[in-house]
Amino acid sequence: MVAASASFEQIIAYQDRKFTKTGGYAEAAFPELMTLNMLKGTRLGLTNPNSVLLSESVARALFGNEDPIQKAIKIGNKYTVQVMGVYEDLPRNSAFKDFTFISPIDLLFANKEDKTDWGSSSFDIFTQLNPNSHFDEVSVKIKDLFRRHAEDEDRAKSALFLYPMNQWHLYSTFENGVNTGGRIQFVWLFSIIGVFVLLLACINFMNLSTARSQKRAKEVGIRKAMGSWRWQLIGQFFSESFLVVAFAFGLSIALVWLILPAFNEVADKQLAMRWTDARFWLVSIGFSLFTGIIAGSYPALYLSSFQPINVLKGTFNIGRFASIPRKVLVIIQFTVSVTLIIGTIIVFRQIQFAKNRPIGYSREGLLNIPMNTPEIQGNYDAVRNELLTTGVVDDMGESSSPITGIWSSANNLAWRGKNPNRAASFGTILVTPDFGNVVGWKIKAGREFSRQFASDSSTFLLNEAAVKQMGMKNPVGEIVKWHGKNWKVLGVLKDMVMTSPFETVTPTVFMIDAKERSFNIIHIKLKPTVSIREALSKLEAVFKRLNPAAPFEYQFADQEYMKKFTAEERIGKLASVFAFLAIFISCLGIFGLASFMAEQRTKEIGVRKVLGASVLNLWGLLSKDFVVLVVIAFFIATPIAYFILSDWLQNYEYRTEMSWWIFAASGAGALIVTLLTVSFQSVKAALMNPVKSLRSE
Repeated sequence: MVAASASFEQIIAYQDRKFTKTGGYAEAAFPELMTLNMLKGTRLGLTNPNSVLLSESVARALFGNEDPIQKAIKIGNKYTVQVMGVYEDLPRNSAFKDFTFISPIDLLFANKEDKTDWGSSSFDIFTQLNPNSHFDEVSVKIKDLFRRHAEDEDRAKSALFLYPMNQWHLYSTFENGVNTGGRIQFVWLFSIIGVFVLLLACINFMNLSTARSQKRAKEVGIRKAMGSWRWQLIGQFFSESFLVVAFAFGLSIALVWLILPAFNEVADKQLAMRWTDARFWLVSIGFSLFTGIIAGSYPALYLSSFQPINVLKGTFNIGRFASIPRKVLVIIQFTVSVTLIIGTIIVFRQIQFAKNRPIGYSREGLLNIPMNTPEIQGNYDAVRNELLTTGVVDDMGESSSPITGIWSSANNLAWRGKNPNRAASFGTILVTPDFGNVVGWKIKAGREFSRQFASDSSTFLLNEAAVKQMGMKNPVGEIVKWHGKNWKVLGVLKDMVMTSPFETVTPTVFMIDAKERSFNIIHIKLKPTVSIREALSKLEAVFKRLNPAAPFEYQFADQEYMKKFTAEERIGKLASVFAFLAIFISCLGIFGLASFMAEQRTKEIGVRKVLGASVLNLWGLLSKDFVVLVVIAFFIATPIAYFILSDWLQNYEYRTEMSWWIFAASGAGALIVTLLTVSFQSVKAALMNPVKSLRSE
């Protein structure tokens, strides 16, 4: 089964109810291919050429409690279609979550020849293989379809292949037709960090259990003398570990339930507790048991190994090297913590670095208004005059793509000196002559478009990235061939950041659309002296008068640009949460160990105070061991963090540098937090009355 589809943002209208929704135009087989859950009507509704299937939420918004079947609605104020079915809203974690309506794909084609245009890449093709077929085998068979049908040579070099739907989301990054990963990297990243944070908690349990070994030595000796086997003692210590983990599991379930809404907001997810899912409980309980084993293994094996004869005779001595495992575990804790601190700082610096990047145009007061109905398209002069007479508009222009995106591309441009073996892709944007003045682009060479020269409709403006990709030294006046037509290079623009602010600028070609039928966005430059509220009020009045069929919708260019940082900011927030947890858990362990150490050295502290030691001397005595451990952890964490973050920054063409002060500040921060944690117990022990400590027995 095969079906093609394309998604667009359109105005859906029924009587006086109008909404802008994203929907799809698809072949009749598409609903069956996607196994839509039909609430009303049938999946075969698209066999009618003037039909539409609506999602449950859109149907409710348009019709309320009325039965929508057979009702007539308008799409884009252009197509009148009948509702033939209502399907359940597609889940938010689906690639089709925005398919709020589906209409026949034939509505998009003015004539049948458009459907056979092999030069267009605007549509997605979905296939369902037969049970005995395999993706690789079918990909080999369809690989050369472009070679047989495409008219231009460059397009014919493209190869087709099938890609499993269950890999779209996590494995979506390709280079030269080969998958190189995708979001799965973040899944692994935060999974590994989560495991390390849990390991820190396990280390605390091990450290505190073994630190109390002297107090439990007599207990072990008596139990062994009474006939207890070692495996029985191991079982006892493991049971203590499992009991702690069981309480922690119950508490964690409650905490997750409480903080899940906040986490969903940070992570932009809609996760929910799956109380009735047996797999959820099986995995959770199994993971808790595994944690209990990890946390309890070392204490159980260590404490059960004591010899009863030595313990009961009072000659038991833990030994000078007994504390080494605990110190190693503390070093591991702070290695993880310092690494996370460094990582968090680097992530936020990378975001700020990209935010401060020169973008090549002015976002101040720049407004984007989508054109979703035919009433606006093709009436540029009338719309422009109406807007300029409001007194709030400085200038207005139109284009086929927003200033914060490139919606079309071409790989079939040819020029003098082009390497025939190298594929070159360019963004292609249609603009009006006023567009440059509206966005404030900068001309590096030549001139920009002008209404005074009719010949400009056969010219290109290239950005610096396009000139570099073409290898032209003096591009102005050069001829570029595209779609069988010669285009003269009119000028060169300074690069504008229209796509990802973390990547290199996309090589882009700008041209004038003489027919003015392919524009999608109106760009409006507001006067800086006018308030935003007043400007929007006057603009809305104009668009309501010119285009009453469409709701007034707009986007500010600066807000749309800031959305490009959403994913990285989310990573930074999650990394900072993990870093806080790591430091907090590590400090809890340090606090417990410092408390135990102070208790063990009570008499020593009393004797030192009697001999004249000051509080500062005693604080240094009790703190120096932990300071040494943190310093060692810092020197281990620094190369690890440098290696990991260097690799992560390679994902970005435009990236920050890792300055030395970031590592120094992270180490100093961890050291200060450690000293503050230890100081509470150290000062408390140092201030104790030596008379009480020396007569305690």
